Amino acid sequence: MIHPTAVIHPSAVIANHVEIGPWTVIGANVEIGDNTWIGPHVVIHGPAKIGENNKIYQFASVAEDPQDKGYVDEQTYLTLGDNNIVREFCTLHRGTPTGRGTTEIGHDNMFMAYSHVAHDCKIGDHTIFTNNASLAGHVVVGDYAIIGAFSAVHQFCHIGAHSFIARATMVPKDVLPYVLISGSGQDASTFGINSRGLSRRGFSTETVRQLKQAYKIIFRQGNTVEQALEELYEMVGSCPEIEPLITGLKNADRGIIR
Repeated sequence: MIHPTAVIHPSAVIANHVEIGPWTVIGANVEIGDNTWIGPHVVIHGPAKIGENNKIYQFASVAEDPQDKGYVDEQTYLTLGDNNIVREFCTLHRGTPTGRGTTEIGHDNMFMAYSHVAHDCKIGDHTIFTNNASLAGHVVVGDYAIIGAFSAVHQFCHIGAHSFIARATMVPKDVLPYVLISGSGQDASTFGINSRGLSRRGFSTETVRQLKQAYKIIFRQGNTVEQALEELYEMVGSCPEIEPLITGLKNADRGIIR
């Protein structure tokens, strides 16, 4: 059902069983998939592709122009997958022509109130952004990552899969997969492996044990990156889950939170 006060651009493509609330605005070149619910007073600017079974709550702003001073009305994009929840006052912005051109968001994510995803970010599946969590531009977030309330991530950082960022943490460097971090600015630090989260997601006790050992090699034994990688290569045969740690270390152009 589309409320009669909603404003829908003629070029928008609305699939079956989509509900659009009062005073919502759907802009040009927006595609909305089946069974998506959009509340009142939402603005979806476009161009954008919204998947199926999403819930977008009142006053959210989706696919708005990027907050980039170099942007001059070029056509850029945002994609939002399936089964996402976008709560009140969230802001999800399109890409920039000097970046990826697209902000890409996967499936089964939850964006709590006032969370922000800036231009050119790439977000995986099953992530949680708690209230007021914010990403600067070009950030990559892995599957199942959790970003705590009032935390902020510097542009171009990578947030590893299954990592957990505590509330009000400033993140100026990459966060490796599986780790817990907390702190402010340059004082942000790691606090071990996210063992509880991993157990909830079906990681075996032995796998978690080996990931804890890998954590010690990287963060607690005084190794250089090269020394840590050498030891991790020896472990990966018996624990393939260590491979993302190796990849994260090798690709951390901004350095890593320690």
